[in-house]
Amino acid sequence: MTAPAHPSLVVSGLAYAYPDGHQALYGVDLTVARGERVALLGPNGAGKTTLVLHLNGILTPGAGTVTVAGLPVGRRHMAEIRRKVGIVFQDPDDQLFMPTVREDVAFGPAAAGLRGDALDTVVRRALDRVGMADFADRPPHHLSFGQRRRVAVATVLAMEPEILVLDEPSSNLDPASRRELADILRDLDVTVLMVTHDLPYALELCPRAVILSEGVIAADGPTGVILADEELMARHRLELPFGFVPQSVA
Repeated sequence: MTAPAHPSLVVSGLAYAYPDGHQALYGVDLTVARGERVALLGPNGAGKTTLVLHLNGILTPGAGTVTVAGLPVGRRHMAEIRRKVGIVFQDPDDQLFMPTVREDVAFGPAAAGLRGDALDTVVRRALDRVGMADFADRPPHHLSFGQRRRVAVATVLAMEPEILVLDEPSSNLDPASRRELADILRDLDVTVLMVTHDLPYALELCPRAVILSEGVIAADGPTGVILADEELMARHRLELPFGFVPQSVA
């Protein structure tokens, strides 16, 4: 009998204050099972970015623990943790800096020691997963914004992460690019934590949503149920687009 897999993410009692004394997190508890897609919602200043920066050790907890795939986030396991947690930033130009798409996607695996045919295979597979294989030899700055975002996703997928963290993935995308990215993300076989203010996108892609507000988890449940709770949404400064009815979305 196979032992059950560790959850992708376990955050327990996580608290953090910045050096200026600002307390950003007050004892956050969050467990994300392997393969789950979870939307992290909340107003600006709620602590969402602070939480994300703890997942791969960029920030160190003042109290509490973070565990990724059974490994405690800390100095001992840092290299492996940073392979397991892939963060796709809001601006793809923060991640794309090589002369060609192929070189950008190859950068992480090559730095980890992959070479030759094995590296080529990983790069090709990552680009295939985001529908960008035909653009491998193009300079990233010649691509559209939506295409650059898909390449940024590929650079992270090439590291075969346990968790894909997406920071506002739909921002600045035209409707077609937004739909294309949604189709890609829906088919990925990784755990997804999506930080977003785009509530319809959260509902489309993430069966579960968590509201982080004033440094604590204020709600955790099915995305449709949370978005339909008008009093809860208003209390945490979350607003649906005019005319959008969560219950109308299958």
